This record gives sequence, structure tokens and C-alpha cells, in this order.
Amino acid sequence: MPSQPSQPADPQPSASADPQPSAPGPRTPAAPAPKSPPASVPGSAPAPADGPPTPRQVPADGRARAGASPWAPGTAARAGYRVPPPPVETWLTRIRSRPPGPIPAAALWSALATAVLSALLLGDGLGLNLLLVAVPATLTAYFAAVAAGRRIRTWTAVWGLGGLALLVVPALLDAGWPTFLAVVSALGLASLALHGSRGWRGILLSPLGLVDSIGPGVAWAWRGMRERAGDAHGRVGPVLRTTAVAVGLLVVFGALFAGADAAFADLLGSLMPDVSVTEGPWRFLLFALGLVGALAVARTAAAPLRWDRLKARPGRPRARLEWALPLIVLNLLFAAFNAVQLAVLFGGYEKVLSQTGLTYAAYARQGFWQLLWATLLTLAVIALALRWAPRDGARDRTLVRSVLGTLCLLTLVVVASALRRMDLYVDAYGLTRLRVSVAAVELWLGLVLVLIMAAGLLGARRLPLPRAVAVSAAAGVLAFGLMSPDALVAERNVQRYERTGKIDVGYLDGLSADAVPALDRLPEPLRSCALRNIARDLDAGEAPWYAVSLSETRAQDVLERRGVSVTGYSCTPQRDRFRDSDEFDDVDEFDRYDY
Repeated sequence: MPSQPSQPADPQPSASADPQPSAPGPRTPAAPAPKSPPASVPGSAPAPADGPPTPRQVPADGRARAGASPWAPGTAARAGYRVPPPPVETWLTRIRSRPPGPIPAAALWSALATAVLSALLLGDGLGLNLLLVAVPATLTAYFAAVAAGRRIRTWTAVWGLGGLALLVVPALLDAGWPTFLAVVSALGLASLALHGSRGWRGILLSPLGLVDSIGPGVAWAWRGMRERAGDAHGRVGPVLRTTAVAVGLLVVFGALFAGADAAFADLLGSLMPDVSVTEGPWRFLLFALGLVGALAVARTAAAPLRWDRLKARPGRPRARLEWALPLIVLNLLFAAFNAVQLAVLFGGYEKVLSQTGLTYAAYARQGFWQLLWATLLTLAVIALALRWAPRDGARDRTLVRSVLGTLCLLTLVVVASALRRMDLYVDAYGLTRLRVSVAAVELWLGLVLVLIMAAGLLGARRLPLPRAVAVSAAAGVLAFGLMSPDALVAERNVQRYERTGKIDVGYLDGLSADAVPALDRLPEPLRSCALRNIARDLDAGEAPWYAVSLSETRAQDVLERRGVSVTGYSCTPQRDRFRDSDEFDDVDEFDRYDY
């Protein structure tokens, strides 16, 4: 059966109409329909009338421009053009901020001031000079942070002011070990102020951000200086000439006034750093360290590492019985131990000592270190228990708070027992630097336990535990420094001598100038024997005003007023006798050289 002829074409077809295929059979040719041009975008090139675009119509990077043909991306792929894949995200790219803008001129000048003060002041010792150098370094970070659009938040001010407060310790004390703790803690607080961290990772890893900014900070400052040098157009010359004239006037008239008046010359000599030619390399190294450190601080303030973006996978929650049973058993063990400690505390020492065969001091000394380790391990157990704690609902939260809260309370009793043992040991053998240090650590661990319980009751929002622990650590270091440990050691040993007539002069003569006011109360010749080495160190020092602590100034006044003389007296006669015998290692440290 023959097929039906095809219908004639629409005399006015639309631009988008496609001809429909007809049934098989002979066809009547139809006139081609005229095509209307597609609507064009204003300001763009007209689209091709027929067929795909040629490769020359596609950008080299394979991306379609505004107003280009809609076939451009596909055509680019068919023509062999590739779109570069997006960069692979790693943990390092996740924590990095965007590169900062140009370094502000105020930050450059503050970094230069930090470098100059470092070269002039830090070569003669540590004292008030650390605080003087830290002030322009803080301004460098402030100018860089403001230029980068960062706001000064409350916790930023807390960390920054806390770090500056810790640098007061070297200006007050002569002892090196509390100064070291204060300087390290100040660097830690400075890194927290620059990064603005909240979690445990930020608290622990923030100092690494300063190290990461050393190289980028120098490069950032170099680019900024080159850009400003290109925009100066001859303004550097007047600045250099003005600076040279000012320095020349100060040198000439300062020398004239110093020659005209001896008092003014002494004042000028005490204020100006004593810099010699032979110290040139050392001063240049201090200048470089101060400049690089200030630029690293500025770069960190402008583009800090976001440590809080590192997220750890939470531990798999355990079943209630699986999680709670080991901790309940541990609580029962702590309760039994604390019951014995309370019995001993209320007068059972004689019975315990008779059963154990230990001496009074050996019982106290042996127990303290075990209890200190027990406290540390308990904190680790609490951290792991929180990671794997059940968290299905209110009942699980109540179980976790009850079990861990009981463990914290029982551990606080262990802390009190350890401190009581240390007090008994100090009464028997005196106080040392090591003993006062570990007692301070034990006190801080007890404070951490209290903070853990408070965070469990109040919640993480009301009491952020990482920040609270960091604040307690910094406050503890500051209080430890202001307490003056060497002065406390000397005071307790002088009181022990007044009570028992025993004192270890061989240990006390190795203390710092902080101990001079307490040791000055000893009768002669013990006083001179205890102060002889301190007086020798102070005479050999002769440091400028900015490198002398307040304790050194007070000690010099005491020694100049009363003096030290050990003529005709052997200060440590028993030391030599024990040193030459096999009994030296078997005698307690504070029972060797009794007088």
C-alpha cells in the first residue's frame, strides 16, 4: 500500500523548530525553512549560524567567556583542552589562612625597634630588658593583625597581658629556673594570643605556628619593603639625612654635657648600653634574632594557622557495663587507700612505721613520688574514659558524671596525702628546689582535677576546659615566680636551724641572690659561709641597670652593709670527710653537713 505524501512545510517556522521525520516512502521535497538569528547577549559576539564553533573560538584554559557560545566547554573538551583539577585538600592546607596583604609600615618600624633593642639590651643578661624588648614586638603583632582585619578579642587580651606579666619575673628574681619557666610560658601565651585557639590541639600546637612563620615572615617583609621603596621616589634621602643630623647632634652635645658635669656623665653612662667593637658579632646575632622573631610574630598575627580546624574522630562509645565496671573497681581501690591514709593522718604513724619497718622520713619520701604518679595516671584515665564514654542520652551523661566525679574526688584526697607526706619530709630534712617544684606541680594537678569537675557540672560552654587549664598553668608559673622559690627554700631551712640546730650550708651557698635576706639572719660564721658564693657572683657580675633584678639590688645592699668574711674557718668540714668515704652516697642529702 503506497504511503501518504508528506505535508508541506510551515511557511513561518520558529527558530527552534525541528522537522519531524516522516514514514518510509517517497517524499516530496520541501522548501528549506528560513532560520532566524538567535537572540544575542548585548556586547557579545554573535553565535555561529550553523555547526559547532571552531577551536579558535574557545579560550586556552577551556573556560567559556561571558557571551561565548554555549558549546564552548564541550568543544574545548573535544578539541583536547583540559580544565586543571582542583587542588587536593590536606590537613596543612586546611589549617592555613589566606596569604596576608602588604605588611603595614608601622609593623616594619616596630620590628626594627625590636631588633635594635635586642642588640643593645639582651647581651648583658636577663632582667627588665626582656619586657622592654617585648613591648615593640607586641606592637608589631598588633599593627599586622589590625591591617589584616583581625579583631582584638577578650581571650586575645588575656593571653597577651598574661605573657607580658610573666616577663616581670626576670626583673624581680635572680634565680634562673623560675625565669626559664616564666619565659617559656610567656612564649606559649604569646602563641595563643596570635592564633586564637580554643581546643586542646590549638593549646598544645600553637607554638609551632611561630616556627612556621619564620621564613614566610622574612619574605613578606622583604616584598613590602621593595614595594614601598618603589613608591618612595626620592623620599628615602631626606629621611636618612634627617636621622643622621639628629644622631650627630645627640652625640656632640651629649659628649659636651658629659664632660662638663660628672653626675650627668654617670647618669648617661648608666642609661646607655656598653657596646664594644669586640662584641660586634654577638650584637649582630641578637639584632638578627630580634628582627626575624618580630617578623615571624607579625606574619602569624596576620595569617595564623587555624589549629582548631583539625578535628579528631570521636571514640566509639562503649556499653555502660563495659565502660563503667573498670572505673568502679578503680574507685573502690582509691577509697580503700584513702581510708588508710585518713587513719594514718589521725595519729596512726607509729603503728604503720612499726609494721613496715621504715623510718619516719623514708615513709614520707617513698610515698610522695608514687602518689604523684598516681595523680598523673588518673588524669590520663579520665581523658581516655571521656573519649569512650557512652553518650546515648541523659542516663549516660548522669553515669559518666557520677563515676568520673567520684574518681576526681578520691584523687583529690590522694593529692592531699602526697602534699602531707612532702610536708613531713621537709620538716625532717629541709626544703630544696626539687621538693618545692614537685609540690607546686602536685598542687596544680589538684587544681586541674577541680576544673575537670567544674566543667562536668557547668558544661563546656560555660567553662571551656582547655582554656581554663592553660590559664591555671600560666597563673601557677607566675605565682611560683613571684613566690621566689630560692627565698622560700632559704627561709624554711633557716627556720629548721632555729628549731633543731641543723642546717646544710653546703647546699644553701649554691642558691641565688633571692635567698640573701633569709640567710642574713644566720649567726656567724654560718652566715658568711652561706653567703660567700652569692657575694662572689654579684661582685663578678657588674651588669647594667636593665639586666639587674630587684633581688640582686637588695642582696648587694645587704652585703655592702654587713660584708662577708670566712677567714680562719672551714665552712663545710663534714663535706670533705663524707666526700672521701663510701658513706657519701648512703647519707640523705639534707643530713650530710649538719651544724
